[in-house]
Amino acid sequence: MTTVLILCGGQSPEHEISLRSARNIVETLDKDLFKLIIVGIDHEGNWHLLDNVPEGTNIEANNKVLIDPGTNSLIHGSNTISIDVVFPVLHGPNGEDGAVQGLLTMLDVPYVGADVLGSAAAMDKDIAKILMTAVGINVARGITLRPTSTKTFEELKSEMGSPLFVKPANMGSSVGVHKVSTAGEFQSALNDAFRFDTKVLVEEAIIGREIECAVIGIKDIRVTAPGEIKSSEEYSFEEKYSDSSETQLDIPAEGINEKLRIEIQETAAVAFKTLQCSIMARVDMFLSDEKKIYVNEINTIPGFTSISMYPKLWEYEGLSYTELITKLLELAIERHEARGGLRKTRL
Repeated sequence: MTTVLILCGGQSPEHEISLRSARNIVETLDKDLFKLIIVGIDHEGNWHLLDNVPEGTNIEANNKVLIDPGTNSLIHGSNTISIDVVFPVLHGPNGEDGAVQGLLTMLDVPYVGADVLGSAAAMDKDIAKILMTAVGINVARGITLRPTSTKTFEELKSEMGSPLFVKPANMGSSVGVHKVSTAGEFQSALNDAFRFDTKVLVEEAIIGREIECAVIGIKDIRVTAPGEIKSSEEYSFEEKYSDSSETQLDIPAEGINEKLRIEIQETAAVAFKTLQCSIMARVDMFLSDEKKIYVNEINTIPGFTSISMYPKLWEYEGLSYTELITKLLELAIERHEARGGLRKTRL
C-alpha cells in the first residue's frame, strides 16, 4: 500500500485554509489504496505528527517529527516513518511558492503540484504577469511598488483609472487585497499589503465576470469547463470562507457559447504551460463585457475546502473528489519516476 504524507498548516496567513483543505482530503482519500500519515507545520515552522487534522486554527506543539534526508523518511522519537508520496496542502508563502517543493525535491520524494520553478513563478504575481504578457496573454495593467516607492494615488489614477486594486505580490486567498478609490484608502491599503510582502501590485479594475478553470496533468493536460464566481460583495477572504457567505459558484458558467468556452480553456492551458505548472492548478480569469479574457492569477495549490471551485469543477467533469485525489497522487509518482532516469553525476 502506498504511504501518503498529507502536509498541512504552514507559516502563512493562509494556515487556517490549509487545515480546512487538508481535512477534506483526509476524509475523502481512498483508504483502500493509500496509507495515511498527517504532518502539521505550526506557525513557528515545527513539524508535528498528527492523528487528525485539528478543527481549530492552531497545531499543538507536540509529537515533533524530523526529516531524514536520504531515506524518504520522517523520524518520530525512535521510529522511522517511510513516505512514498507527499501531498503538500499548503497555501501561501513557504508552501506554495517553491520553498517546500525545493525541500521535497532534495529529499527525492514524489509530491503533488508544480515543481520549484512553476510554484515560484505562479506565486509571484509580478513575475507571472511578465511571463504571461510575453506570450500574448491579457493581464490587467499594473505597476509593482517597493517600500521606497514615491508613486501617489493621483499619479496611478491618471494612468489606470479608478478604482484600483492593491495586493501583495506573493499571497493568496485575497489576503491583503484592497479596492481603493481615494488617496487615504490607497495609503491604508499599501500599509496593509506591505505587512505581507516586500512587493505590492497596484492594478486597474477589470469590469467583468470572475471565471475559473481547473487544470490537471503533466505533458497531456485537461482543462475543465469554465465556472463562475458570483458574489454579492467584494470577494474577500471573509466572503470566500465564511459559513454565512452568499457567494454562488455556477458550474458551468452560464451564457458562454462553445467558441468562447474553447478560447477560455485554451487561455488557461497556455497560462498553465507558460508558468511551467504541473499536475494541478486553478486558473483565475476575468471575462470583460467585450468578451475579452484576462488572466488574473494561477493557484498551484488550489483550495480543497467543501466550497472550493477546483474539486467542484472536476466533479462536474465526472471526476469525484476521491478519484481526483487518487489521480493527483498517481501523477506525482509518474512525474517522479520519469525524472528518475536523469543523471545526478557528470559521468
